[in-house]
Order: sequence, then structure tokens, then C-alpha cells
Amino acid sequence: MTTAPVAHRPTWWGLIPFAAAVTVAALLGVLGVSGTSAEYQTLEQPSWAPPSWLFGPVWTILYAMIAVAGWLVWRRTGWNRALSVYALQLALNAIWTPIFFGAGQYGLALLDIAMLWLLIGTTIALFRPISRTAAWLLVPYWAWVSFATALNAAIWSAN
Repeated sequence: MTTAPVAHRPTWWGLIPFAAAVTVAALLGVLGVSGTSAEYQTLEQPSWAPPSWLFGPVWTILYAMIAVAGWLVWRRTGWNRALSVYALQLALNAIWTPIFFGAGQYGLALLDIAMLWLLIGTTIALFRPISRTAAWLLVPYWAWVSFATALNAAIWSAN
């Protein structure tokens, strides 16, 4: 009995665990952290800081793209080193909000997001030879985290 090539993994069913993983990351980021919008408003912020209502829609789109990117790589290779790095960056993503808002540790949150930024770049580099589409799907995420890193640094400095 032979097994089907990895590239023929079931198309849509495989997306479910990736959607679940990013949903868990998002929920871990907000569970137990209430009033983040109100807290964000009370922080000393740079003039270029976006309004708090923008974060939800942006992250919803980014999380969908993150899930699809992981799924595209998994469809081609199964679980591999690239997806392990992907999982690690998702874990760092999940803990940023509790560190920043829940604990009010802006410096530690900056360290977390800087490591997240590096791991997203690494994930993109590892995904590129497997699926250019997957790699490109992570570029807006990397750009947003770049912006968020600068915002985190400015807030840490001002508060």
C-alpha cells in the first residue's frame, strides 16, 4: 500500500487546525485582559498611534492570512522545521497582549515583539522555498508587527 504524496493532502480539512491555532493565539491574547481599549486610550502615545478600534479588524485579516500561510506550507510538506518556527512565532504573538496590557510590562512586551519580529522574518524565509504565496501572505503581518514594535517602543519610552 502506498501513501499519497504530501502535495495531495486534503484541501480544506487541513486548514481547520491552522484556523484553530490562530484563533487560540488571538483568544489567549485577550482572555483575562479586559478593558484594553480603555487602557490604550490612557497611555501616553505618539501622534502616529492608531485608534484602538483599528486593531480588531487589522488582526482579524492578519490572523486569517497567517492561518492560510501555515496551511499552504503544511499541504506541501507536512509538519517541518518551518512550521515549528511558525508555531513559535504564534506563541510569542499570543503572549504579547497579556504582557503589555495584562501585566503593564511595556519593556518586556517590547522584547517579546522584537523576538516575534525576528521569528516572522525567519518564518517568511523558511516558507519562501516551499510556497511563495505562503511567504507573501506573512509580509503584511511582518509589516504590522514592525509598526507595532515601533509603537510599543514609543509607549514604553513615554510611560
